[in-house]
Amino acid sequence: MHTTVQSVYQDGVVRLVESTAEAQAGAPVLVTFLSARGVDLRERWIGVEEAAELRARLSAFAEDWDGPEMSVYDNYHAAKSRL
Repeated sequence: MHTTVQSVYQDGVVRLVESTAEAQAGAPVLVTFLSARGVDLRERWIGVEEAAELRARLSAFAEDWDGPEMSVYDNYHAAKSRL
């Protein structure tokens, strides 16, 4: 199972912004550095207008998606394996 948590790289150390039960000493990790420049729409064959339309359509889900009750899905696979 994989768990993704927001982290920051600073002074040669990856610091977790959020905590997780999987973050234990010796735990194997993968580190992916994200570009701070954002998403290159042209690289994804999406125009500015299309991106704006997509963002507007998906914004209807944002309140539900970000609600506290959705945290039940954060570790869905781990919870399911305990059933």
